[in-house]
Amino acid sequence: MKTLIVTGAAGLVGSETVRHFCAKGWRCIGIDNDMRRYFFGAEASTRWLLERLLAEFPGQFTSNAVDIRDFPAVCKVFEAEGQVDLVVHTAAQPSHDWAAREPFTDFGVNAQGTLNMLEAVRKFAPKAPFIFTSTNKVYGDTPNRLPLVETPTRWECDPSHPYAAKGIDETMSIDQTKHSIFGASKVAADVMVQEYGRYFGMNTGVFRGGCLTGPRHSGAELHGFLAYLMKCAVTGRTYHIFGYKGKQVRDNIHSSDLVNAFEQFAAAPRPGEVYNMGGSRFSNCSMMEAIALCEEISGRKMHTDYTETNRIGDHIWWISDVSKFASHYPSWRLTKTVRDILTEIHEYNLPKWKAET
Repeated sequence: MKTLIVTGAAGLVGSETVRHFCAKGWRCIGIDNDMRRYFFGAEASTRWLLERLLAEFPGQFTSNAVDIRDFPAVCKVFEAEGQVDLVVHTAAQPSHDWAAREPFTDFGVNAQGTLNMLEAVRKFAPKAPFIFTSTNKVYGDTPNRLPLVETPTRWECDPSHPYAAKGIDETMSIDQTKHSIFGASKVAADVMVQEYGRYFGMNTGVFRGGCLTGPRHSGAELHGFLAYLMKCAVTGRTYHIFGYKGKQVRDNIHSSDLVNAFEQFAAAPRPGEVYNMGGSRFSNCSMMEAIALCEEISGRKMHTDYTETNRIGDHIWWISDVSKFASHYPSWRLTKTVRDILTEIHEYNLPKWKAET
């Protein structure tokens, strides 16, 4: 039986990874200390999902309440397992706003934690593919310099620009731009993962995600766009819109589509490779469009308010060009649109959200 180590195992992408590989007969070892609760409060805790995974996969999934900033503790996990065939590193501090409150914590988790994981893999499982969930925020606010056109419900890239048809590719510079503190810590981790592939020849891969989403996302105001938006629609909570007239655009990829990409990479890794990974032109929406969909699916009118000031480093328009990954792994496909994702979020979480109100 093959063995996988997953950091952030009770988070959105981590839990999807556990479910996916356990279903294929793998042993999955989690590293998760519910830091999301510390970042965003009790409602964002992932403890409920960890307990669900432990119950669903008894004996096949185990978890360690280890802080990835603690290198000796990380090493103990690897030592205890012996043979490790794959590592998926999803643990992170994921919020712009929160990072500015505690830069040391943000950098410790995102940068130092990633270095700790890389060194543990190099020491104990040097041939195992190492998959890292990076972010499109490594490009900073450079996307905001694109020629954008305002439409009634969204901002769009000018049709004459090369990025208009497929989205933004990996050639966009990550230099000379405002990243936010969060974006900077993820840049450090992103480049280090690349370097361990290129310098040490390890099987590392970087996936620069747009909005990663799905029904098991413990959405909070500072992180988890679609999950939190639908939660507000169901519970009647006011949703706060920050800048850009609510017309900012995000591509959204379902966590299952992302994990399918992980499996493809793990089977045939390309050391040090970088991929933009999101919903692309197949699955994207503006804030206004997402609100309208939430109202339609939930059958409830949403309460929103608007602040003219946008979040620092926030993108006006982001759509990922995923054609590079698709060319390297031609059997991979996106399968779920924004409507599909929001419908699934609503159906999965409705009983839990009703019980909380």
